[in-house]
Amino acid sequence: MSLLRKRPPPTVSGFDAMAERRIRDAQQQGVFDDLPGKGAPLKLDDDAMVPEELRAAYRILKNSGYVPPEVEALRDLRVVEQLLKRAQDDTDRNALISKFNALLTRAGKLRGRNIAIDDDYFRKVAEKLAENRTSRQPR
Repeated sequence: MSLLRKRPPPTVSGFDAMAERRIRDAQQQGVFDDLPGKGAPLKLDDDAMVPEELRAAYRILKNSGYVPPEVEALRDLRVVEQLLKRAQDDTDRNALISKFNALLTRAGKLRGRNIAIDDDYFRKVAEKLAENRTSRQPR
């Protein structure tokens, strides 16, 4: 005789069973056939930068019009990056680079990570900006 016992199968509560039955009935009746966006890919939030244990809370806040500070800082970085690409003179470019550095530091602190992790990202942005500047200069 084995000392290990088989576990009974997990039970489904009456409420869960009723919900599943109603969903199945609605599917068979075609209730879901004409929903907007049918067959289109889902628009999933990019929350890879948000710690897993905070994602649900942040999603609720976002749906209420709030954005986590980390996400806001990253969004601001993208805006400054776009402005840097379009900057025409060195004065504007230097001011934007200073702002970019400050935002990058803020984003690193908010994410609780060492800013050195973002050095690679900053290097890539700087290379791209230098590339854009040389391509705009008259020859």
